[in-house]
Amino acid sequence: MSTNVTGLEHEITLNSLRQQKSAGNKFVCIALYDSAMAALAAGAGIETIIVGDSLGMTIQGQNSTLPVTIDHMIYHTSAVKRGNQHSLIIADLPFMAYSTVEKALSNAALLMQAGAHMVKLEGGDWLCDTVRKLSERGIPVCAHLGLTPQSVNKIGGYRVQGRSEEQAKKILADAKMLEQAGADMLVLECVPKTLTDTIANKTNILTIGIGAGTATDGQVLVINDLLGITTKAPKFSKNFLENTNSIQKALQNYAIAVKECKFPEEKHSFQ
Repeated sequence: MSTNVTGLEHEITLNSLRQQKSAGNKFVCIALYDSAMAALAAGAGIETIIVGDSLGMTIQGQNSTLPVTIDHMIYHTSAVKRGNQHSLIIADLPFMAYSTVEKALSNAALLMQAGAHMVKLEGGDWLCDTVRKLSERGIPVCAHLGLTPQSVNKIGGYRVQGRSEEQAKKILADAKMLEQAGADMLVLECVPKTLTDTIANKTNILTIGIGAGTATDGQVLVINDLLGITTKAPKFSKNFLENTNSIQKALQNYAIAVKECKFPEEKHSFQ
């Protein structure tokens, strides 16, 4: 039986996403950066949007996310908000914008004022105090573990994380600590699906996967990958525009595939 995906009519909140999780339903996420695409996402029933610092590569033509500034993030977050009044908007805190608790609080406030409902930051246990302080001040937090692009120079490239027993234990421990510190959501990027399964079983936090198997509560793709306009598509992506000439239909097909657990497939995951 095919899923009927319609445009969003009500504002998506953390509570509504938690209700979906409790009901065993998947939710859909997309990383995008402008008003027009944000409006199409709402029309396709996509519940969550990440305004990602991936715009450094997709929009600016940079080699990494590192050149992206808080001013760039404010600009794109406000543009997305103007185009979409219904999806939950998650905005990335860019490189070094949360190197101290004080910086995190100040820059998170700017993103929330620009239209974000939640901020996302990359890193493990060292962020717990920052997450706690943000949460105490009413700022929802999405943590990000596994492949963390802001640490590309430290981890030696865009590589799958958590394959060794030591790495897997560290990522699981970080997930638990971040949840306890008050993180409301967790992105898992490029980790083995067995590790994702373990995290899903040992935490209650909302999870979004990208190259992390099917056990997460939601899935995310970058708009460029979803539409097949990336020069070298990553293993975990799929071109949903390939069999249609409509961007709106491609977004709807993506939403349906996630909700019916038809995406990601085995070939989009890591062992």
